[in-house]
Amino acid sequence: MAKYMFKIQKLDLLIAFYIACICVSELMGAKTFPIITIGSFNLSASVAIFVIPIIYSINDVIVEVYGKEKAQSVVRSSLFIILFLLLFSLLVTNLSSTQQFASSEKAYELIFGVSIRISAASLIAFTLGEFSDVYIFAKLRKRFGKKVLWFRTNASNFISEFFDTSIFITLAFYSFVNSPLKNFLFLIGLILPYWFLKCLMSLVETPFVYIGVKWMKGNKKQI
Repeated sequence: MAKYMFKIQKLDLLIAFYIACICVSELMGAKTFPIITIGSFNLSASVAIFVIPIIYSINDVIVEVYGKEKAQSVVRSSLFIILFLLLFSLLVTNLSSTQQFASSEKAYELIFGVSIRISAASLIAFTLGEFSDVYIFAKLRKRFGKKVLWFRTNASNFISEFFDTSIFITLAFYSFVNSPLKNFLFLIGLILPYWFLKCLMSLVETPFVYIGVKWMKGNKKQI
């Protein structure tokens, strides 16, 4: 019984880590950092680049071990988490502060006000990206069976991450005070390197997908 309980906790831990990565990307993803400048073209990325590939890799592990339905259930649960962060951010930024906190109020509203937009953009992009990842990976699994996991993982990640990245970056960072051309150049400067880095990190994390699948299959046998 104790062994059974320990094995069940593996999936709980995986899902908890998945949710934690989502929260990190929502709360801290507004910050962008420069990568390289080519002439007047600046290549940048959001700090969420460090956790997004982990989210997609966990998705693939769950599909591989538990099937598409379980992965879709986890994604739907994650959407509620993003919605909760969005609504809670709206609540707390509109509450009056005490005199003791008044000096920090503007900074608080600035940080979490941006998080509101990030959460709203993520809610749309995450929905399309995650469900497309699950769908594509499941289709590839049906086509190739249990073979070429590395290909199925990265192919589904590359395609779905492009959808996710394009939609998220546009919704989160489009500036209404800049011209369409300036916005286009800035957004492309974010989308392309951000997507490229996601693809690169997906490749780097491929061995961990194999490790995760092996680990979780040991869990599944006990269920």
